[in-house]
Amino acid sequence: MIKLQSEIEGKRAYFGIVKDLFDLNGCSFCSNFDYHQGKFDAVLWREGGETIYLRVPINVLEGALDHSSAYIEFGTPYVIKHVVNIGLDYDEHSLLTGTTGLTQFQEPLDKDGYIRDKSRWELAGEEKINRILNSIDTLLSS
Repeated sequence: MIKLQSEIEGKRAYFGIVKDLFDLNGCSFCSNFDYHQGKFDAVLWREGGETIYLRVPINVLEGALDHSSAYIEFGTPYVIKHVVNIGLDYDEHSLLTGTTGLTQFQEPLDKDGYIRDKSRWELAGEEKINRILNSIDTLLSS
């Protein structure tokens, strides 16, 4: 994981407004959230079973994340690499999964994989965050 220094950390806004801006900038809101915290993700690179993400965590100050009126604060953004098994899952749960559909996805082989050329991905993450910040600033000044 590579933590990024960014002006987005500590900024506050309404969830509905920033969600739309993040969407427009190629980021998605992670469906794995609770009502008090969540994160936005952007894929910076993907090849085979390896994906490098920019991740921007958020905390709710007022309201709940299932409402666009939730007032949020941004945490420290970071770059992370996930490595997943893109083959078939041949463990003791495979037959149960295939017949019942209880498990849709395999766990990543490595949730925080080694990132080569860290300066490249640090720069890519910072550039993406700066584009988002420019969108927020443009919206607030109009």
